[in-house]
Amino acid sequence: MNRPIRVMAIACLVLFVALMANINYVQYVDADDLNARPGNARVLHDEFSRDRGPIIVDGHQVAESVPVDDEFDFQRTYHQVNLYANLTGFYSYINGSSDLESSQNGILSGSDPRLFVNRVIDLLSSEQSKGGSVELTIDPRAQRVAYEGLRGLEGGSEGAVVALEPSTGKILTMVSVPGYDPNPLASHDFSAAAKAYQDLINDPENPLRDRSREEIYPPGSTFKLVTAAAALDNGYNPDSKINANFSLSFPGIDYQLVNEFPCGGNTLTAALADSCNVAFGDVGLDIGEDAIRNQAEAFGFGDSSYLDGLSVSPSQFTLPGEGELDEPQLAQSAIGQFNVAASPLQMAMVAAGIANDGVVMEPYIVSEVRSPDAEVLERTSPDDLSEAMTNENADQLRTMMEDVVDYGTASGVGLPDGSGAKTGTAQRGADQNPYAWFVCMSPNDDVAIAVFIEDASRVARDDISGSGLAGPIAREVMNTVLER
Repeated sequence: MNRPIRVMAIACLVLFVALMANINYVQYVDADDLNARPGNARVLHDEFSRDRGPIIVDGHQVAESVPVDDEFDFQRTYHQVNLYANLTGFYSYINGSSDLESSQNGILSGSDPRLFVNRVIDLLSSEQSKGGSVELTIDPRAQRVAYEGLRGLEGGSEGAVVALEPSTGKILTMVSVPGYDPNPLASHDFSAAAKAYQDLINDPENPLRDRSREEIYPPGSTFKLVTAAAALDNGYNPDSKINANFSLSFPGIDYQLVNEFPCGGNTLTAALADSCNVAFGDVGLDIGEDAIRNQAEAFGFGDSSYLDGLSVSPSQFTLPGEGELDEPQLAQSAIGQFNVAASPLQMAMVAAGIANDGVVMEPYIVSEVRSPDAEVLERTSPDDLSEAMTNENADQLRTMMEDVVDYGTASGVGLPDGSGAKTGTAQRGADQNPYAWFVCMSPNDDVAIAVFIEDASRVARDDISGSGLAGPIAREVMNTVLER
């Protein structure tokens, strides 16, 4: 073979090898990235035409795909949207997906690697691939009671309710009001779906945001649980003497921290029962900023890495990058004001950690995932998130919370004997109603609950309180869970 032909043959061989390498790279190495590109219309059309798997609560499908007579074959349909839209999210051709529809897309669409065998069988049998199912941990009766409690306030209200099983982290209730209807977003009429989405974006009540986990608010006096836990870890005990004065002054500063209610005792236990601002502000000054911040972080503040891929806004003790607090700011922070902000999920985790001997369990809402033929692919196992308190300190704080129910600010709520609780009313501007909070745990620590009332517009400002508005909702949710 002469040299020109040999060069040409080698060049063709190199081009052929390069072509084969590129084909293999595209088909195998880069396939997932290419399929995931938003502009990949073929993949999107194929997935949207698939029998997408259901999202299930207590054996009932709250999201499913039903056959329709159009080019997409299946229509995504949502049931009991007032109760579950904040969890299921939406699945839309032009608006994308959110919440569980997004985080569990691999299983629901059938593209998860664990469903590879199912896809091969479907291919060989010329059947269309189906998605698997996702089972949630939600107690449907408690979920409805929580929703009806929020909507049942005079004129309705905005807010959230979260109930956890302290020993496992299982989420039994997660309600956000106001909600929205995902069905118009899933419509095959794309212009109508786009308009429905834009209407939700423009809604001043922001219904697409889950108030239970995606928004953070001043927790008010419920944060005194965190300060009390920090105090117990720094030399205090339930009978430690505290500042029982009506006001707390700061040398050289024209500001006083005052009690919203009379405080009848001079111990840490009495201060928690009566929700004494001065006492906890003074405790905060004594133990210091770092002690409270470390305790808050031990309960989960600053963390957003849990909850089955769902969006979680991290709670905060101070603003990110904020400098050292001065004394009035630290005193306010110790009672859950200034720049302290927490989600209802976070405050439920605080109560759950105290109830669970100081151990905060990682919250989860997906109980198990199954293949299209109902084979269990994964079942969630409880996992520790952090050890927030020692067993002894958690037991002491648990007993202090019982005094809040027996003798303190939660005494009129009517919780079962042996329950523990903490009320909270977080002040806002002079022209805005305060936030109402209530956190509690059941007598045998079967459930920990946080109720948050963002706005009860038709309730007189002076009648807004954690015990008055949020407490009864927590009581009914607790009773419903205990009746299971």
